[in-house]
Amino acid sequence: MKIYEIIAFNREILDRIDRIGIRPGDHKYLALYDDYQTMKARNEKMTYIVAVLAERYSLSERKVYNIIAHFGKDCTERAAFPPPE
Repeated sequence: MKIYEIIAFNREILDRIDRIGIRPGDHKYLALYDDYQTMKARNEKMTYIVAVLAERYSLSERKVYNIIAHFGKDCTERAAFPPPE
């Protein structure tokens, strides 16, 4: 199967993902966000969480803050389920 065929087959879902602001590489940070949620549930301080995750995932602290903010955003219903054309 060619890359074109995979993209063409999944065009609708890819369009929706793009409209709601999900980036192609976001899936790489799911484990980081899971760790963040676990640490947050234990009432760890945000600066400590970010420092630990930055070290654990070899990222800058700014990148970790950006990932947490991005994953914590709500997607709008209109963006996720646009009205039929």
